[in-house]
Amino acid sequence: MNAAQMAEALKQKFGDAVLEVKEFRGEQTLVVKLASAKPLLKYCRDELNFDYLVDVSSLDYLGKEPRFEMVYELYGYGHLQHLRIRAAVAEDVEVPTVSDLWPTADWHEREVYDMMGIKFTGHPDLRRILMWEGYPYFPLRKDFPLEGLPSDMPDVGFTKVAPMADGPFVTSPGAGDTVTREPRSRKPLE
Repeated sequence: MNAAQMAEALKQKFGDAVLEVKEFRGEQTLVVKLASAKPLLKYCRDELNFDYLVDVSSLDYLGKEPRFEMVYELYGYGHLQHLRIRAAVAEDVEVPTVSDLWPTADWHEREVYDMMGIKFTGHPDLRRILMWEGYPYFPLRKDFPLEGLPSDMPDVGFTKVAPMADGPFVTSPGAGDTVTREPRSRKPLE
């Protein structure tokens, strides 16, 4: 069975839970209701042999409702097929974890939580993975300004202006070594 046939089989099996089946450039995407996402993903793993969770990510559609969307990228080593599952998520709604289905989801979900603020019910260790604990913002949300936001950054050993102090974060073009050009906030070097 190829990915298109699997997508059609999922639509038949899960009925109204599958809102849309899309094909773009040979890739199959299913848009599903959030409440049915985990049972559908479990079926993909157990019955359709999608044994590899490539990625878990999220999108922010600021100004639309529901605001967020979860995206699951699946791959099957036995049949060499790829499938994408998407589910809309309203703000302040928790998403069921899939780390019990694919252990690799653990860190992916922690990153989504850290960068977008989407929480996962049943996650074994939901804490920040990139930002420090207590950081009050979610940097990949569209309402997070490019120049950063002021915060009390803990003493973590920066010797120059710390990232997120005054942004925007761009490398300095031109001559100089990599340290001089590294992405940091634009302040004159002393």
